[in-house]
Amino acid sequence: MKSIITKYFKNLFKTKFIQHVMLLTGGTAIAQMLMILALPLLTRLYTPTDYSILAIYASILGVISAIACMRLEIAIPIADNEGDVINLLILSFISVTILSILGALIVFLFSTEITILIEQPKIKPYLWFLPIGLWLSGIYSVLQFWATRKEKFPIIAKTRITQACGSISSQIGFGIAGLAPVGLLIGQLINSSAGITLLMRELIKYKAQSFKSVNYHSLINTLRKYKQYPQYSMIEALCNNAGIQVPILMIAALAIGPEVGFLALATRIMAAPLQLLGGAIRQVYLSKAPSEFRQGTLAIFTTRVLTGLVKTGVGPIVFVGIIAPIIFPLVFGEQWQRAGEIVRWMTPWFVLQFLASPLSMALHVANHQQSALLLQILGLAIRVASVLFAFRISPIYIVEAYALSSFAFYAIYLYLIIKTCSLSLEQFLSTFTSSLKVIFLWIIFGAVISFGIRYFTFN
Repeated sequence: MKSIITKYFKNLFKTKFIQHVMLLTGGTAIAQMLMILALPLLTRLYTPTDYSILAIYASILGVISAIACMRLEIAIPIADNEGDVINLLILSFISVTILSILGALIVFLFSTEITILIEQPKIKPYLWFLPIGLWLSGIYSVLQFWATRKEKFPIIAKTRITQACGSISSQIGFGIAGLAPVGLLIGQLINSSAGITLLMRELIKYKAQSFKSVNYHSLINTLRKYKQYPQYSMIEALCNNAGIQVPILMIAALAIGPEVGFLALATRIMAAPLQLLGGAIRQVYLSKAPSEFRQGTLAIFTTRVLTGLVKTGVGPIVFVGIIAPIIFPLVFGEQWQRAGEIVRWMTPWFVLQFLASPLSMALHVANHQQSALLLQILGLAIRVASVLFAFRISPIYIVEAYALSSFAFYAIYLYLIIKTCSLSLEQFLSTFTSSLKVIFLWIIFGAVISFGIRYFTFN
């Protein structure tokens, strides 16, 4: 029996897909571990109101960053040839630079109007972070997609660790100095952009001569060839990010108290498995899916990846959802108990997002950009409508309404991915039935931990 298990794991780790996932997961795991270990200190250095400002900043940046590169960056890993790749890189760099300059002008001229529009006057002194954050995060995203094409996963892993270390040290340092919420914002900048120099050095070293072949006509021809990305994918990404971020801005404006600050902490905790494993699998999936699609084996490949996601991620997410309401006050301080309650409501949403997000690029690989666009428009409508409905009926449940609507959206999203990849219902259900025992053990573990903490805390 032991030899069978040993042989299984040896064969498992021989596959390039698993090796690449492990490389990215290793770097992301270290980064996430550092970020989570720092949170108990950060939640004592910064208040829920400070986190509310961070959430508002991140939401605005999240919306505009979706269109920073006209979505040409996601074409880089699946481009037909190296000439197209170089032109896509240049086009993406030009796009994000122009948009960042325009953003800086808008902030300079209309900062008051912006704060009135979003009903958040407290964000006004920090709006100048937006164009800087837009340019840095956009450049990093472009370089990361290029590195994904070249399977430079160790380099990407190093940048993740650099981002975490830089973000944590700056947030703690500024927090101790009493410079809140500036410390949170600077840390967010670093967390989304550190590693640009390392990736840029790799790019120049690999293809320095190729840039000489770029000219006006080659850029225009490439833009025409990949026009479906600005036409459809850009609007899709805008609706996707708006579907996540616009309700957060609405919650900040409509909710009672610093609800959006609690939501920000809850989201950071729940996003950990997404960034740890889901993000790594998404990048590796994107690097392999185009060839699988051309060979007609995308359904088999996607089923295998989905099975791995269910086995590794669903149980831990459910576990966190079970223990969050009782563990948050102990770890982060009594003032953060509400964040733990929000985590429980978010659990079904993040289970489905964990499964859907890594596989979402299947829609682009299969050239279903229009379907993806319609889906994101639907998601935006569902979330905004649910927040407005909750505000009208019972404002105290506005965050819960947002969580439930996000669950509904990702259920539809996952269904569309399954249909796109031509997975049968039996194939999809088999990914869950084979993992029920593991998920059930996580549920039991969470229940035991919760009971134990309650028993020893209140007795």
